[in-house]
Amino acid sequence: MGIFGGTFDPPHLGHLVAASEAAMRCELDEVVFVPAGDPWQKNHRAITDAADRLAMTRLAVEPDPRFRVSTCDIDRPGHTYAIDTVADVRAEYGSQIDLYFIIGADSLENLRTWHRVDELCEAVKFIAVNRPGHSRREVDVSFGIEVEFVDAPGVAVSSSECRRRVADAEPIRYLVPDSVDGYIAEHGLYRS
Repeated sequence: MGIFGGTFDPPHLGHLVAASEAAMRCELDEVVFVPAGDPWQKNHRAITDAADRLAMTRLAVEPDPRFRVSTCDIDRPGHTYAIDTVADVRAEYGSQIDLYFIIGADSLENLRTWHRVDELCEAVKFIAVNRPGHSRREVDVSFGIEVEFVDAPGVAVSSSECRRRVADAEPIRYLVPDSVDGYIAEHGLYRS
């Protein structure tokens, strides 16, 4: 099982492609998307309300039977840490299941700064999805993590770019699922 945590503000096609490639290449039975409750590394900017991010994530993953959404990070008070997410998913699925934590390959560069990283590295294997413009040769994995690199088709889209485009009254169709685009418009999200 893959765990794909993130702010998902909003979820976009790059997230879905990364999860799909990780599932296919690493033979995962399921990928659990876990929207962050209070992401400790995003304290420098305002985050869209958790209920909206959760609703958009559910809409985004709904068409794929391999994907589901967990509310464990939103339900837990305080900062969102990967080690707690893993513990919650492990409690739900049991100790016999192999857990993989899906991240962008560029996130491996700052993995050492993550909360209780040594415990996290013992609890999961990592799937690092290579992003456009990033080379896995630049990533130092010498500190003892199990990581499988997955090259995904280049989808040059980011949540921050989607938010900026909406604020500037530019379309995000084809960058996010149609259902997410409709939700953003209906709820007036990201407008300046």
